Amino acid sequence: MEMPGLSTIDRIRREVERNALRARNGIRMATGIQRTHVGLSTKDVVWSHGRTELWHYRSDKVTMRPPLLIVYSLFNRSYILDLRPGNSVVEQLQAAGFDVYMLDWGVPDERDAANRLEDYVDSYLPAAIARVCELSGSNSINVLGYCFGGVLSVLHAAHHPDSPLRSLTVLTTPADLQQLGPLAEMMARSDLEGVLGDDGMVPPGVITQGFRSLSPVGEVTSRVDLLEKLWNDDFVTAYQAMNGWANDQVPLPGGVARQLKQMTDDNALVNDRILLGGDRVRLADIQVPFLHVLGLRDHIVPLAAAAPLIDLVGSADKQELRLDAGHVGLMVGRTAARNTLPTLIDFLKQRSEALP
Repeated sequence: MEMPGLSTIDRIRREVERNALRARNGIRMATGIQRTHVGLSTKDVVWSHGRTELWHYRSDKVTMRPPLLIVYSLFNRSYILDLRPGNSVVEQLQAAGFDVYMLDWGVPDERDAANRLEDYVDSYLPAAIARVCELSGSNSINVLGYCFGGVLSVLHAAHHPDSPLRSLTVLTTPADLQQLGPLAEMMARSDLEGVLGDDGMVPPGVITQGFRSLSPVGEVTSRVDLLEKLWNDDFVTAYQAMNGWANDQVPLPGGVARQLKQMTDDNALVNDRILLGGDRVRLADIQVPFLHVLGLRDHIVPLAAAAPLIDLVGSADKQELRLDAGHVGLMVGRTAARNTLPTLIDFLKQRSEALP
């Protein structure tokens, strides 16, 4: 777009300068000289089991209690929630006064191949919650689950009604698994055993291809945008951070993959056919204050997959927020800063109290 007031010579000079910057940044990216550092908020590992770690983010701004535990997905890396200074969910939650923890599943390997949902829902999550309560001196916590971390969170809340949850917030969390489109097809594929690697895991490349199939032209569009804005250092930094995360998938334990296949075949969340440790788990048993945030342009967990969740949860105090955003845009970027996080923070503050 032409800028008003620029002469032809000025426009030529500007384009020459931008081409020089494009060349410089292109060389830096191609050679690996220019790297974008992510997940920079200061944190301590306060509990671990196997590859799983519980992080406590350091802050001298804590003014609210109880503490907030973020439960992340099993499918990719959690630093998307702490992407860059100024574009960090963790940073904004801390600025609002919350004492923030995150349960990060790490990078599983062959030692985790037999893991099942029970390991996460009935073992790791209760242990992490107990550790947060111990460290904070609180007898309750707020929980925030993102994507498949939301599935783990609602299953935990339903299977453990005595868990010390003050509230439960989930974002882009599927309920009708058969409405996940190509992702449902990937999870329900009949050749699952043939997909598993020698280590008993679903390889990261399979997961990456599954996500790419949801938006076939997305990568091309992204590269066209990069080529156009390669002169802009801020854009390049943001692109590297986001693109790096999108391609930084982790293996999925074969035990979980088998359960997801069966859950998809049965549409188990919608039909109350979830079994954990021999117990039938019903989302109607969730009674804590509940918030679900959906993205109207979410191509990974589309509206048809996510929308049924609010009616399945039994809480009397429950809310649903639908925003004009995509799966990642709900938590990263301008929509997150303007809409998602202020609403989320307001919900949490209403279920919290100020420290003396």
